[in-house]
Amino acid sequence: MDGKTLARIIAVIFVAIAVAATVVEMTRKEDKPGAAVLEAPATSQSPLREGLRRCQVLGEGALRDSSCLRLWTEQRDRFLGSKAPFVSSTSQPVTLPSPDANSPRAR
Repeated sequence: MDGKTLARIIAVIFVAIAVAATVVEMTRKEDKPGAAVLEAPATSQSPLREGLRRCQVLGEGALRDSSCLRLWTEQRDRFLGSKAPFVSSTSQPVTLPSPDANSPRAR
């Protein structure tokens, strides 16, 4: 058996497998997406979750709501595993060294 014949046999087998897979996929019965009923949870487990849902409903207005900002901070801390809230050191201004201080001419 030469190489051409072997290549043709492999090609025929590949096409046969592809056709069989297509037939199986087309005859498979699928569930209709409209048939599935999504159930909303009847009650929320925590006040944090309820507050976050309220902020979600507020949409862009939640950016100006102080309680939403507080809830987002609490949720972020829970997600990141922070025990204490993050404290920024904005009270002390950061001073960057002058680029001239590191230049060879300044010495």
